Amino acid sequence: MKPAELKEQLQNGVLNAYANLYADVERQTARMIEAIDCFTEMYGEDRDIAVFSVPGRSEISGNHTDHNHGCVLAGAIDRDIIAVAARNEDGVIRFHSKGYPEDTVDLSRIDSPNNFRKFTSRALVAGLARGFEKEGYSIGGYDAYSTTEVLKGSGISSSAAFEVMIGNILNHFYNDGKVSAIEIAKLAQFSENEFFGKPCGLMDQMACAVGGFVYIDFADPKNPIVEPIDFSLTNAGYSLCIVNTGGNHANLNADYASVPAEMKAVAAVLGKEVLRGVTEKDLIDNAGKIRAEVNDRALLRAFHFVRENNRVGVIRSALKTSDVDGFFRGITDSGNSSFKYLQNVYTTLNPKEQGLSLALCLTETLLAGKGGACRVHGGGFAGTIQVFVKNEYADEYCKAMDSVFGEGAAMNLRIRPVGATMLFGE
Repeated sequence: MKPAELKEQLQNGVLNAYANLYADVERQTARMIEAIDCFTEMYGEDRDIAVFSVPGRSEISGNHTDHNHGCVLAGAIDRDIIAVAARNEDGVIRFHSKGYPEDTVDLSRIDSPNNFRKFTSRALVAGLARGFEKEGYSIGGYDAYSTTEVLKGSGISSSAAFEVMIGNILNHFYNDGKVSAIEIAKLAQFSENEFFGKPCGLMDQMACAVGGFVYIDFADPKNPIVEPIDFSLTNAGYSLCIVNTGGNHANLNADYASVPAEMKAVAAVLGKEVLRGVTEKDLIDNAGKIRAEVNDRALLRAFHFVRENNRVGVIRSALKTSDVDGFFRGITDSGNSSFKYLQNVYTTLNPKEQGLSLALCLTETLLAGKGGACRVHGGGFAGTIQVFVKNEYADEYCKAMDSVFGEGAAMNLRIRPVGATMLFGE
């Protein structure tokens, strides 16, 4: 489809067909038209283009469980990255993200991660192409311009959405859309691990690629069990709000690393590599030994893992049976466990900065008697909290949190039912 033709269709309301993805169709229409204009300015008007979309994600339950082969529950959100793209014949992927320099990857050089500098978006592009190639899928060049509402530092997985987008375009342009969302997520993880240089898990990529609520069991990390769950939070009368407290993420690497390290140290005392399979009885029976060989906090974090891993299954069952009250009980218990046992709500390096603790306190006060639930979101120590609030209170709640943490700190979101997709084809 030519750019002028697609712009005309957008102006005539074609995006209304995607009202389940976008709450504000008018604003998103303007966003897509702007992206098409930027694409044509960079790559030419006489191209057959397509428009792609990949959502961000929210961790629903399973706080710090995946790295010990546990279970998680995540959800795609209605903040996405969109890309306008066209195939090319020169074997080069050119990917320009708004506000950043263009990434250019020659597909003849993707045979080795050493050809690309670690921790760069260019390495991620190359890694996705290499992943497709090594699995026997077709690859080819394309030119793309993207813009995103999955903002960096907001705890909704901007990097995973970017990775999945690279694979999403390769899938539709060169594989007729036949590569599954689960496989794209795995290839995104391969890219981040092998080319980018970060030993990440798979939850973020899987949630962005699959869409909706998704349950993932990492008992076998190379072959996780993935189960989409058909539940509409919106129809149940609730919104998902993410509040960015604006905490300082500097010098938190040691805090993040300490969680899996301490959990695995407890597992080692019990003769295991990870905590998956350890029971509360195992921890109680060996509590003295664990305290002596590791430390008290590690034991508390192990208790969190065992209980949180079981809790994911309970929350999953609540969603599958539309037990909203049971779902919120599980979310509340998850938050309490994260605060008391996992202890990832603030860093001990700067105990006077407790944005997450304050946000949780204010939320519990503002929403007292109004239903819903709240918890720390993602890795913790700084960053964001997750809040489930009745639709009729959501705007008022976000306004109140913005007054404390800054304009735009509170994001009023919906769980998006669709993951990585092509909105409009060539």
